[in-house]
Amino acid sequence: MAIDKIQSESINLADTFAFTGTVTGAGGDMTPAFYAELSATTGTTDAGNSKIQFNTEILDTDSAYDNSSNFRFTVPSGKGGKYFIFTGLSVYGTVAYSVYDTYLKVYKNGSVFMMEQHYEHDSTPNGSASFHIGRVMDLSAGDYLEVYLYCDTNGGNPSVQGGTGTSNNTYFGGYKMLV
Repeated sequence: MAIDKIQSESINLADTFAFTGTVTGAGGDMTPAFYAELSATTGTTDAGNSKIQFNTEILDTDSAYDNSSNFRFTVPSGKGGKYFIFTGLSVYGTVAYSVYDTYLKVYKNGSVFMMEQHYEHDSTPNGSASFHIGRVMDLSAGDYLEVYLYCDTNGGNPSVQGGTGTSNNTYFGGYKMLV
């Protein structure tokens, strides 16, 4: 068929294909799902673990994330399986090299399950570290996840950056995977 002939004719897909019946088994339920952010900048503990209090819920399909007291995600009854869990944060210091050895840690049931380290290697005016980590995890009903930051400082008072909107780099989230 010539190009000009194709361009001049229209095709009615309803006449060409017959759509009948119901589609079943497609998609799935990727819940529970949660996503929370740290609403404001907060201080850290020098050479100790500071629990990150992600206090602003953006998404929580099963009311499984506690954003007001223990700041943890707990797998609801009957919702065990494979999950993709992710977190990120930015920490800034007040003097050069002040944020020089830091770890972002996700705890599962009170023990470190995944961790990322940053060792300061430049003399930026305030020292800084940014982390973004994620992992597939097997979780059972009742398992709980928390995020901690270990920050060994070299002076100054480093802080975890919080805020709202697209500039917030301090977040914690996850969802049950379809497998």
